[in-house]
Amino acid sequence: MERYYTHFAVAAARGNLIRQGKQQLLPAQLLHLPLSQLTTEQCQQILDVAHQNGVKLHHFKRTNRLLPRVTKVLGFLKGIGVQSLVDVGSGRGVFLLPFIDEFTWVSVTSLDILDKRVDMLQDMVNGGVFNLSVVKADISTTSLASSSADVVTLLEVLEHIPNVQQAVCNAVNIAKHYVVVTVPSKEDDNPEHIHLLTKDRLIELFAAAGVHNISFDGVMGHLVAIAKKG
Repeated sequence: MERYYTHFAVAAARGNLIRQGKQQLLPAQLLHLPLSQLTTEQCQQILDVAHQNGVKLHHFKRTNRLLPRVTKVLGFLKGIGVQSLVDVGSGRGVFLLPFIDEFTWVSVTSLDILDKRVDMLQDMVNGGVFNLSVVKADISTTSLASSSADVVTLLEVLEHIPNVQQAVCNAVNIAKHYVVVTVPSKEDDNPEHIHLLTKDRLIELFAAAGVHNISFDGVMGHLVAIAKKG
């Protein structure tokens, strides 16, 4: 189990079984006991039942090393005392899982447009990860409340969005203090990447949203931008 974000995998397993209507396969105690109170043996029992019933948990495997852009963003967030965060386009959880694992006190909202990603994350919530909430929405049209989170993260997201200006404006509106962006720093062959967002272009986008304080860094083919409000 050391290969997994164990409690997240267990939560997703429980939530998935509930969604499938197969919760009776687990004893009531294992279904409802808080994650922190489960023993190693109980966690393994839950995961075994999930695997036997076709629940895919590979997204919850730990890697030996976090992606450099994820490490860079986590390092920034450690320094600002974040209490609430909206993560846009959480996808498979490449950033979200290590963030929640380390920042256990932070209230996190995940925003995604893909049903399978929303289902995976909602399974975690239904299985016991209670500092996470999940919203199926497009950042270009979302109605999340103004200044509802300290930080909004858009990691490997903006290059996919047709109305990138509206996405930036909405992210700025949601954030109290910071919007953090990572994007590819050069052209690639991914057909889903419809923009190459340079420093100059990001400065333009955030200026149009009313934010002029933006700093940049770079890691292994990716640009990291931190836009500060106020």
